[in-house]
Amino acid sequence: MISDMTLTRVVLDTNVLVAASRSRNGASFVLLQALRDRRYIALASVPLLLEYESVLKRPAQIQAAGRSEALTDAFLDALCLLVEPVHLYFLWRPQARDPADDMVLETALNGRATALVTTNVKDFGAAERFRLPVLTPGAFLRQLREE
Repeated sequence: MISDMTLTRVVLDTNVLVAASRSRNGASFVLLQALRDRRYIALASVPLLLEYESVLKRPAQIQAAGRSEALTDAFLDALCLLVEPVHLYFLWRPQARDPADDMVLETALNGRATALVTTNVKDFGAAERFRLPVLTPGAFLRQLREE
């Protein structure tokens, strides 16, 4: 059995969950399957989980994903069982133009993430100051396949 210490620790930006909810064909959806299979550790703080919920339950998102609010709640409940909770002991604000991006970065830094996964890599230029790799879902999926 592989020890959790050898697994990659990442924070998934909200846009990764949005992409996965809209299509089963992309890398974001495959990453959620890999999370379910415990191929990596996803980290989440309470503010990040609340953002996931807020965004995934927007009426436009519910409609685009073709899911009900109840199914979204069930998905979020299942996700909470899979993530490692992160307590935000240190705040690193402001680093990004968008405060929501600061919250994602803070989760990664406080959780000792080895990478941050997002579809908007350019929004996380501040991660470079902390030597935190920022990967697209496709790049992270390739990394998982190489391990």
